[in-house]
Amino acid sequence: MPMSETEAIQGPGDGSVDLPEPAVRLNAVTKRFGENVVLDCLDLAVGASEKVVIIGPSGSGKTTILRVIMTLERPEQGNVFIGRRQLYHEERRGQLVPASERHIREVRRDVSMVFQHFHLFPHKTVRQNLTLGPRKVLGLTRDQADERARGLLDRVGLADKIDQYPSALSGGQKQRVAIARALAMEPKVMLFDEVTSALDPELVGEVLAVLRDLAQHTEMTMLLVTHEMRFAEEIADRVVMFDQGRIVEEKPPSEMFSDPTEARTRAFLDAVLGE
Repeated sequence: MPMSETEAIQGPGDGSVDLPEPAVRLNAVTKRFGENVVLDCLDLAVGASEKVVIIGPSGSGKTTILRVIMTLERPEQGNVFIGRRQLYHEERRGQLVPASERHIREVRRDVSMVFQHFHLFPHKTVRQNLTLGPRKVLGLTRDQADERARGLLDRVGLADKIDQYPSALSGGQKQRVAIARALAMEPKVMLFDEVTSALDPELVGEVLAVLRDLAQHTEMTMLLVTHEMRFAEEIADRVVMFDQGRIVEEKPPSEMFSDPTEARTRAFLDAVLGE
């Protein structure tokens, strides 16, 4: 039965002590594509400021987790929370009902996603790609949005590309612009979907450097799907092994990569790391 938006996560005893609220929480989330169960009654909580990396074989459902949180796919069952607010349900007259599009947009405003294939607007300059969302959605003035764009482009090392079109950029530069564009919305939660997998090998490092900086120097909650295992070991607070719609195991990276418990995890890591 869906939980109320106002329900607190309470500690033991008389219920008077509240535990920290996760930044993202999935409760018994199920997602199917036809007969294929991609997320199988999934429970997952990601703490505020936590950096969680999801690993697993292709087709295991990793990306679907992010797409459900971003409302690009809607689950058939279960509840998704962003902070204390339910994403797909809202309260009306004391009853929990399916959320309106307006409610979904408001809750989703706290979340940004960076995709594997950039998804920049090709007919807009880098500046326009970064300022459109803050102006239209957040209500920033042109000058405010422009100032934010300049600061973020400087952070990702592309200040000199502000008036270029995406067609003039390398793949690594496009992905760094995509990261800056997501950051321009000032999200509390950032989702990264295999953001280096479409890049030539020599361009991967420049994108990972940006992600490393974000992981080390921001308080944003980050949820990353990646095949870059050494990078995951370096920046993650927790690594989640996912397969066939379920979490196989989850551990701190030092334990996951040195001493995985499950045979499925060991087999996957042996294949990926070439051991």
